Amino acid sequence: MKILVCIKQVPGSNNVEVDPVTGVLKRNGIKSKMNPYDLYAIETALSLCERFGGEVETITMGPPQAKEIIIESVCMGAKRGTVLSDRRFAGADVLATAYTISQGIKKCGEYDLIICGKQTTDGDTAQVGAEVSEYLGISNVSNVLSVDDVDKETITLTASLDDKNVKMNIKLPCLISVEGDINSPRLPSYRVKKSIEDEVVKFISMDDFEDKNADNYGLNGSATQVERIFPPEKKKERKKFEGSNEELVKSLLEVVLDKKLI
Repeated sequence: MKILVCIKQVPGSNNVEVDPVTGVLKRNGIKSKMNPYDLYAIETALSLCERFGGEVETITMGPPQAKEIIIESVCMGAKRGTVLSDRRFAGADVLATAYTISQGIKKCGEYDLIICGKQTTDGDTAQVGAEVSEYLGISNVSNVLSVDDVDKETITLTASLDDKNVKMNIKLPCLISVEGDINSPRLPSYRVKKSIEDEVVKFISMDDFEDKNADNYGLNGSATQVERIFPPEKKKERKKFEGSNEELVKSLLEVVLDKKLI
């Protein structure tokens, strides 16, 4: 069984500035890490291969330094990984990101199962996995709590549907997005890291894709764009009221009515 895990490099800090013109995060100079939810996806893939046989690959979209998380995934047990890196991919929304990843997956080969983490900590949309599956024309299941069995044609899993858990059989190939409490990710191997060769990481640009139309990627291919992002205004104005309970209620009501909050 060939399993592909989609991973992402995200800022390692919450203190990240936003470009006021493009509305995208300023990632230059910011320490990065693997998206925490993707660790659970990698562990799920590795555990399945240990139970049923096969191998795991990873794929990410980002600048050249995203190679770091591919190496981390290999240190965890993946065989190899691919970085989709091109300046023309910059500024992509979830739709353009999903399309880019789907093109990269098609270039890399065919897989029995694609696994994503629930969401990323820098976007929190939880939409990319489902959109990638749509572009690939395969089934998708989100909020996966456990993978119970796999055979040559189907995968049996349990997923959360808000008020209930549902067990289902899905035909392979398919894409699943796993929850954060599905397992406990293993630590990367330092011994493997010291022995890694450059061949385990492959770089792909838009020129390698089947679709080479730049209008379908990055900001140009994004269906949505951020109009404005700004930090909350901090106001130091304070008012202090004194008096009986009745007087305090009256004073507070006057403020609420004056600000048209009700």
